[in-house]
Amino acid sequence: MHGKEDLRYEDCEETARWLLDRVQFTPDIAIICGSGLGLLADTLSNPKTFDYSEIPHFPASTVAGHSGQLVFGTLQHKSCVCMKGRFHVYEGYPLWKVTFPIRVFMLLGVKVLMVTNAAGSLCETYKTGDVMIIRDHINMPGLAALNPLRGPNDERFGPRFPSLWDTYDRDLRSTALEIACRLGRAELIHEGVYCMVGGPNFESVAEARFLHRLGADAVGMSTAPEVVVAKHCGMRVFGLSLITNQVAQEYEMQESVNHSSVLEVGKQRSQLLQDLITELVQNIKFTEDRQETA
Repeated sequence: MHGKEDLRYEDCEETARWLLDRVQFTPDIAIICGSGLGLLADTLSNPKTFDYSEIPHFPASTVAGHSGQLVFGTLQHKSCVCMKGRFHVYEGYPLWKVTFPIRVFMLLGVKVLMVTNAAGSLCETYKTGDVMIIRDHINMPGLAALNPLRGPNDERFGPRFPSLWDTYDRDLRSTALEIACRLGRAELIHEGVYCMVGGPNFESVAEARFLHRLGADAVGMSTAPEVVVAKHCGMRVFGLSLITNQVAQEYEMQESVNHSSVLEVGKQRSQLLQDLITELVQNIKFTEDRQETA
């Protein structure tokens, strides 16, 4: 569908140079906005916006709720870049293409990646509209060798065998939980394990039961490949899942999930996510050689 080309460092460089020539600053933080969550990008000050279609080598977003724009600007006096819409395997893209922006972000100078997604709950204590801070993930396609690091490794991006044991930054997670308490929304916030499946269909009852027994608290169709590449590139990672539905684990349950309802929950919770991420960004301190949260 999208050709048989492979990842080339030179293409990432060309894209990064094209962007830097037009924004003239290097972002420290990248934020990926999932289904229905693009309003986060609208909080940036002095925004400079590019449609994906005009950026060299960038894929095109084809999913409703993903507007397909890259927005540069400042948030809490920090330089940021936001993706309004991401790319998915189910759209027909190879994984290196799905994660192409992450490698471009590395070349732009990004140090922290924040990922958001819409997910279904496998945990009976999570309610629709709750937010799950991602503690860890289960990358189902990755376990079957569908991994964005598959193929020849370019050491300029990262090592051949990166470790994922500490992928989701502990300090950022802890700070986010403290912020939720300060905002008076602690009852809506959980920490848990996100599971990525390939999609685009929602899960069968048997699949949902299987994933829950594996230890997954929420399931979606994105995020893990981006996070794997970010870790490979040496970035700190923070992830949030907005719980948009309960995944049916009993045949007697009424199936009600659809993409429209996912987008609607995103709209309802956009302010909470905006407040949480804005305060978290404010708490990130950058020094010359490392970053730490206050």
